[in-house]
Amino acid sequence: MRYDNSVKAVRGSFFHITRVVTDPAEIESCTQFVEDGLLIIRNGCIDWFGEWRDGRELVPSTVRVRDYRGKLIVPGFVDTHLHYPQSEMVGAYGEQLLEWLNHHTFPTERRYNDLEYAREMSTFFIKQLLRNGTTTALVFGSVHPQSVDALFEAASRINMRLIAGKVMMDRNAPDYLLDTAESSYRHSKALIDRWHGNGRLLYAVTPRFAPTSTPAQLEVACALRKEYPTTYLQTHLSENRDEIAWVKSLYPTHKGYLDVYDSFGLTGPNCVFAHCIHLEEPEWACLQETGSTIAFCPTSNLYLGSGLFQMDKAWNRQIQVGMGTDIGAGTTFNMLQTLNEAYKVAQLQGLCLSAFHSFYLATLGGARSLGLDDRIGSFAVGKEADFVVLDPVATPMQQLRYDNSTALRDKLFVLLTLGDDRTIYRTYVDGQLVHERG
Repeated sequence: MRYDNSVKAVRGSFFHITRVVTDPAEIESCTQFVEDGLLIIRNGCIDWFGEWRDGRELVPSTVRVRDYRGKLIVPGFVDTHLHYPQSEMVGAYGEQLLEWLNHHTFPTERRYNDLEYAREMSTFFIKQLLRNGTTTALVFGSVHPQSVDALFEAASRINMRLIAGKVMMDRNAPDYLLDTAESSYRHSKALIDRWHGNGRLLYAVTPRFAPTSTPAQLEVACALRKEYPTTYLQTHLSENRDEIAWVKSLYPTHKGYLDVYDSFGLTGPNCVFAHCIHLEEPEWACLQETGSTIAFCPTSNLYLGSGLFQMDKAWNRQIQVGMGTDIGAGTTFNMLQTLNEAYKVAQLQGLCLSAFHSFYLATLGGARSLGLDDRIGSFAVGKEADFVVLDPVATPMQQLRYDNSTALRDKLFVLLTLGDDRTIYRTYVDGQLVHERG
């Protein structure tokens, strides 16, 4: 019998959130759990989803069913902020943001002017994402255009949905990492022409943050976004109090940190601002009014002592929020562990982040924050087939807690609090198996 490689069938227990919500209180009513379900994939997209008993006759006789009963299948995780050149410096000791950049980050990123080195580390980085169930990510390269070429090359080999960009940085950094307004425009434009919309790849215009870009460079960042309106904008905002004071000293005529970006036309849909810990009220209002997105990065915020993100303010203003691991100030590629830390950040502020809301942030909510909810984030027919098979009893402790959990919300919460890369049993991208545990 000859198998049809264009069609795949997956059986198991499935969980997802079915639609985008604006109020966290609505999320539980939008969840769907199918205990014995079937996913049929055709040419990398979801062709049918539902109960096994209703769909088994739809599976062609030439298609082998991948049977994952006993596991939990969820949409692939979406990471809205991380730096691939910083993978090799995770856990650098003992400093807050600005000192950490100078002592650890900049010397590490220097290596990425070497294309072959960038290719080696890109392969490592992509493998780490997949090992941890992340199937879509918004990623910073280094200032070197070849760093982004190498990353896109690695992602394109498996048709992964990846958004990335070359860092733009023309001041307040070591000479060996500086570009200019003109060269950053020219190199970014060439990368956009080469990679944006190439398969599932997308480009993000990437000024590192306001202190390392002159007004001239922010102007060309705006020019690139106008010239290529479907590109993204990614940068940092209000992570550290010393950083904020520095921005105000460099841009004294502006009303605040976010006003710098806003005045250069760098806010709006598909503009993603990492951290946003110490925002002032006008900045919250600006993010809301412009439809900009926040990347919440709990492990790095705690690791660098930056502060606690006020998720309740984002909820109340209906600002889109995605989860970011923020490798390498973040200490894990794993979204389950990142959500575990997000729960603790919320707890310290008197909030309770439910398991349903957590999974929403990491899947459909993350997709929505990147404007991709029509393509990824749930098991809706027609969406791209990126998903993760989770093992809820991957460790003895998980087995013990799972045995003592009855409600779905409790079982999901145990996954979030005790899960790690061992919990990721299989990862699928574009309908293809790209990682299997062990």
